[in-house]
Amino acid sequence: MRSNTKSIVILGGGTAGWIAANLLATHWKDKGLDITLVESPDIGIIGVGEGSTPPLKTFMEIIGTEESDWMARCDATYKVGITFRDWSTKPGFDEYFHPFLCQPDEFSVPAFFHNSFLRRKGVDLDGHPSQFFMAWQLAKQRLAPIAPPNFPFEMNYGYHFNSGLLGEFLKEWAAKKGVKYRQATVTEVVLDQQGYIDFLETDSEEVIKADFYIDSTGFRSHLLQQTLRVPFDSCEDVLFNDSAVVFPTEPDENPEPQTISTALKYGWSWKIPLTSRFGNGYVYSSKYVDDDDAELEFRQKLGLVDADIEARRLKFKVGRVREHWYKNCVAVGLSQGFIEPLEATALDMVQETVVRFIEAANNGNMTDKYRDDFNNHVSKRFDAVRDYIVCHYRINTRTDTPYWIDNGNNDKISRSLREILAAWTQGKNITDELKRQNLDAYFPSVSWNCLLAGKGIYPTQEQVRPGSELALKYDLKQIASYLEGCALNFKPHQEQLALLQSAC
Repeated sequence: MRSNTKSIVILGGGTAGWIAANLLATHWKDKGLDITLVESPDIGIIGVGEGSTPPLKTFMEIIGTEESDWMARCDATYKVGITFRDWSTKPGFDEYFHPFLCQPDEFSVPAFFHNSFLRRKGVDLDGHPSQFFMAWQLAKQRLAPIAPPNFPFEMNYGYHFNSGLLGEFLKEWAAKKGVKYRQATVTEVVLDQQGYIDFLETDSEEVIKADFYIDSTGFRSHLLQQTLRVPFDSCEDVLFNDSAVVFPTEPDENPEPQTISTALKYGWSWKIPLTSRFGNGYVYSSKYVDDDDAELEFRQKLGLVDADIEARRLKFKVGRVREHWYKNCVAVGLSQGFIEPLEATALDMVQETVVRFIEAANNGNMTDKYRDDFNNHVSKRFDAVRDYIVCHYRINTRTDTPYWIDNGNNDKISRSLREILAAWTQGKNITDELKRQNLDAYFPSVSWNCLLAGKGIYPTQEQVRPGSELALKYDLKQIASYLEGCALNFKPHQEQLALLQSAC
């Protein structure tokens, strides 16, 4: 990037490309930049990432759009967390809910930390995480996380959505911000003498030229990996999944505001509620099962063995590029890396990458002065996400297939993850370990505690002892009553969605 940068081309649309376009146009609206998104009519998008984390809510606020502008148009529903089923064989832990933390939890989370910590010390306390969080009440009662004025607490939530429709909405929103759009298929990328991208050539012999380029071309990574030859570091040694099969099914009238993740023989499945359908996908490893057998297993689970519904099959690679910003190009989304669909972190990485790029460019007066700092930050975030996702597999206790046995015995996990797991099993405060490793900015301590407690990584019931009066300081019935009382303030999910539909 040079200080006289006047034009930026984003190659590739999809949700990632249009998130980048909207953020650039919003943050740099006063710089007079010419921002153009170029999208090929012949190249489709992956379009299965139909769930988000709470940062998507922040993104929508930053670009100035309301939920009433987009949710009904994109078949969107609310998401307050994820239920994990059949990941653990520990008694009482075959299912747990992983919440998005919100302000009412400040009164109940101390009880979770207390019980969970002492349970690891061998005290007979209930350390199952679900019951300590407001989001669990909303999920099981099918309530929308929109608080009325008389409930003055901040609520935290994400969304489920049709990613194709969301991309179309963001395209229109970006146009309002002055982003230009061109349909063209790029056939060649021409470099200058210094190895920077000079211009793009299309199949109609047009030339598209800019000062800076954003690569949003998916796994092809046409600019960063194919042309600029930035290496890609795979993490398939710790994340085995490389395939998915996807089916739609009929929607619920009053959908749950949560994603369901269910462990299957060779991976896991998602169930995502949209207003128009359920999105269902089975993420698996082709090294352990072939595509036809995986599809049959998933059809059996969904009751679709005899149904005339065509499956959509996908392949993906897991890992990241070594440099996300190289020369005059930044990659976003699948072009820069992918840490599989579990925990819906992909769009969060897009936002983080673009916002950090804007910050680095601003600090460097629109030069690449802080490029190395940017690359280091984004790579560390990728690696932190990788370890958090790997942990789900490493601590599983299933032994029904070689896939799960190999995941549970995987000795290639990072030193960072080993030290976190050691701190947990040794009964230490993992908040201190996360701070020592400077990881609490990526996934907070409460997320790690929920993951490890939710999978039942505790001494067995035979190994625990009764607690003292001090250990029994929290009354779980009072906590349940408090959270149930809070939930009385919230509308049914279906009712809130209907309000958005009427406003559309």
